[in-house]
Amino acid sequence: MKIDEGIMLWLLDGDPAVRWQVERDLLDKPPEKFEATRYLVSTQGWGAKLLALQDDTGMWGGGLYSPKWISTHYTLFALRFLGLPPGNPQALKAADLLLSKGYFADGGINFSRSIGHSETCITGMVLSMLAYFDYPDERIHNIADHLVGQQMPDGGWNCQSYRGATHSSFHTTISVLEGLHYYVERFPDQLAGLHSVRQKAHEFLLVHQLCCSHRTGELVHQAMTRFPYPPRWQYDVLRALDYFQMASAERDERFGYAIVLVEAKRRANGRWQQYRGPSGRIYFDLEKAGAPGRWNTLRALRVLRWWGSA
Repeated sequence: MKIDEGIMLWLLDGDPAVRWQVERDLLDKPPEKFEATRYLVSTQGWGAKLLALQDDTGMWGGGLYSPKWISTHYTLFALRFLGLPPGNPQALKAADLLLSKGYFADGGINFSRSIGHSETCITGMVLSMLAYFDYPDERIHNIADHLVGQQMPDGGWNCQSYRGATHSSFHTTISVLEGLHYYVERFPDQLAGLHSVRQKAHEFLLVHQLCCSHRTGELVHQAMTRFPYPPRWQYDVLRALDYFQMASAERDERFGYAIVLVEAKRRANGRWQQYRGPSGRIYFDLEKAGAPGRWNTLRALRVLRWWGSA
């Protein structure tokens, strides 16, 4: 897929967090090139600004999971999406807090001791951060095993299963899939054992065309066609497609409807706009809502590139 030169130059004029991923995913630069740019995430721009807000204890916002969206959990989650290099000392300090304070007896993550079990969505997100940032702790394997044990008969996950939910949640499923993806990237020897688990979850999303009701076949919610960045616990079709391209999924016609939804959001200038995220406190906007967004343009272009080359 040929990308307009003006759009490419506009993307490369953005924050290092965008630039290094453009170099890797759209320009096919060698690792030594994009990794040099990736390092700048810790010293310049959005990544450096977020790191500077961490307190001496390793926390952000004075809490582990709340207040949203300035807590330790969600700030480290955002830094994962920005591509802060694995092994960053500040990220590891925060990861240590999330694990030491959140690890629960059932092998998952529970930041609220008022409930007697781990929260599946949060556990998936924490697994993604621990694995991505290369946090060295053997309990990471217990967390992955816990999530496997929480998989529902339809192939996905739902944090409300403890309350009787029998149908998987899009939101929970994408968080767990991202967590398992980074887990097998860090521990390739686990790839074969988790293949069927991940494939069942992929099938759950594909049966629903990534965003449609299994009862009516209609779009579940319009919010799935809005793409705030960085994502939090909420699901949308661009986040899902970006996961599938990251996982190098094979072409399947059931991706088609979600691809159409993403393509329909392209503006006449060839760019995608930034969307306002869910309500809550933030440190600063990465990009202005309603304006052309480098993040969404990058993500949409790499998804369409994957789709065209599959």
